[in-house]
Amino acid sequence: MATREIIRFDVIESTSSKALALGRQGVATGTVVVAETQTGGRGRLQRNWLSPPGTGLYFSIILRPVLDPNDLSKITLAAGVAVCKAIELELGVLPKIKWPNDLLLDDKKFGGILSETGPVAETAAGHQTLVIVGIGLNIQEPVGGFPSDLQITATTLSQHTDTTVVKEDLVLAIADALDKEVALLEKGDFKKILDQWKQRDGIKDRRLTWVTPKGEKVNGVSLGPDADGMLQIKDGEGKIYTVISGDLSLFGKD
Repeated sequence: MATREIIRFDVIESTSSKALALGRQGVATGTVVVAETQTGGRGRLQRNWLSPPGTGLYFSIILRPVLDPNDLSKITLAAGVAVCKAIELELGVLPKIKWPNDLLLDDKKFGGILSETGPVAETAAGHQTLVIVGIGLNIQEPVGGFPSDLQITATTLSQHTDTTVVKEDLVLAIADALDKEVALLEKGDFKKILDQWKQRDGIKDRRLTWVTPKGEKVNGVSLGPDADGMLQIKDGEGKIYTVISGDLSLFGKD
């Protein structure tokens, strides 16, 4: 595995906030910020990410890919593939992905990914953007179990493997896998990433509800992501919607 700096905290508000600040200060690409617990972990759509101590893996990776700004959203899909590959290799389980960033085992969420961007630098090769990829994984249940609102929808890695989860090994495996996927993006080979993502698509051909950014609800069937990585949904009348943002839930589930 590649040598990289890992900066550890027992308690921090958010590994991604810290990684973004460090990235702005010039900390090396590939540096990982890891915390035992977060007091203000972030998920999509301004949601909090539950980060109880001793039960999960919470970390953020500093990247500076040379990409067209229009391609930056593809990093989240690349990260999903990287996390799945590392978990498959390290633990022998086969996660699925719910577009764009939820990680599933047996239809329950055990992890999530949030990509955020910072300053852009102009280089001879093109736009180099500071990108922070934040990853949260449930390793085991908190004492007393998950909160009532998560008991039906959440799971942990330890519930699906007999292999001991060595956190540092998994962090390094994910970071190394992400480097490889981002390198493919920089080469313009998103199709290869997308093909691997589709092999792990956890909602293809399934009924779901999309709540648009305007609050409107669309019920339909997932057609999977298009060539740009945007999810397509077909409603009951055959109309196809392209999902850029908003909230998704499998039909009949929260």
